[in-house]
Amino acid sequence: MLTKLEAFILGIIQGLTEFLPISSTGHLYLGRNLFGLQEAGLLLDTMLHVGTLLAVFVFYKDEFIKMIKNPFSKLTFLLVIGTIPAVIFGLAFKDYIDEISKTGVTIGWEFLITGLFLWLADSAKNGHKRMDDISYKDAFIIGTFQAVAIMPAISRSGMTIVAALWRKLDRETAAYFSFLLSTPAIAGAIVLQTKDLFSGGGEQISLSALIVGIVASAVFGYIAVKWMISFLKKHSLKPFAIYVWALGVLVLFFQFTGKF
Repeated sequence: MLTKLEAFILGIIQGLTEFLPISSTGHLYLGRNLFGLQEAGLLLDTMLHVGTLLAVFVFYKDEFIKMIKNPFSKLTFLLVIGTIPAVIFGLAFKDYIDEISKTGVTIGWEFLITGLFLWLADSAKNGHKRMDDISYKDAFIIGTFQAVAIMPAISRSGMTIVAALWRKLDRETAAYFSFLLSTPAIAGAIVLQTKDLFSGGGEQISLSALIVGIVASAVFGYIAVKWMISFLKKHSLKPFAIYVWALGVLVLFFQFTGKF
């Protein structure tokens, strides 16, 4: 049975790693295994994603109010176009992704891949595009990179920031648009996971523990969004690359030695 402390810790992990470019799914898999909570995977992941969804709704409330008032704005279409690749990839490879997410067999390699992309993108020249300069082509390409991140330990925020930097968005805008684009992707994942919950057996998790996890995920998710946008303006992605490389090597070592 998931305790409130375990839910709190996993909520922190989800909230921080959803928006830091180090893969929330990969870290949640490691966290659940650390606590021996593999059987609580789907329900727990769904509820923790509700927390990060609340975080982006609160952070971007002004943007969403504008889109509600003007649903046919350029920003609305940018988000729609940027989400299309993730919808296609998610539906096409759902069963495969579900299987490798349960086993974690690929996460070590995926941490290494995430680190490679972060390192290469950080070495690119700084761009100049702001939010008003983002084209529909930019949104589609960034969304395609987001779609690749359906793999368990490929960082969604990392890949979208990488693509945004390569499309010459300035560093602050790259992070800002990346997290805004996460909203429909996170919401879509919640819908799919909720559907699976109703079609499968229910996990035994107390309501109080779930609430603790959701609140922790929301609070630390909000902190991570605000901090990362500010951090990327003047700092490098390379420390994150080094971190996920080290983590990937550690995971592969434990997997190859049969200890994980």
